Amino acid sequence: MLNYAITFLLIALLAGILGFGVVAGTAAAIAKVLFVIFLVLFIASLFRGKKI
Repeated sequence: MLNYAITFLLIALLAGILGFGVVAGTAAAIAKVLFVIFLVLFIASLFRGKKI
């Protein structure tokens, strides 16, 4: 999940540099959503860890 967020972030940066504003905005929005989902799942996995 984090790999997808980083990929879309890089696409957004590249599109922003090349001047494709709509593509950059869309890729950045997707990257933000995926990163938030990753954080929620990561925190949930910390709380649901193995109890010995």
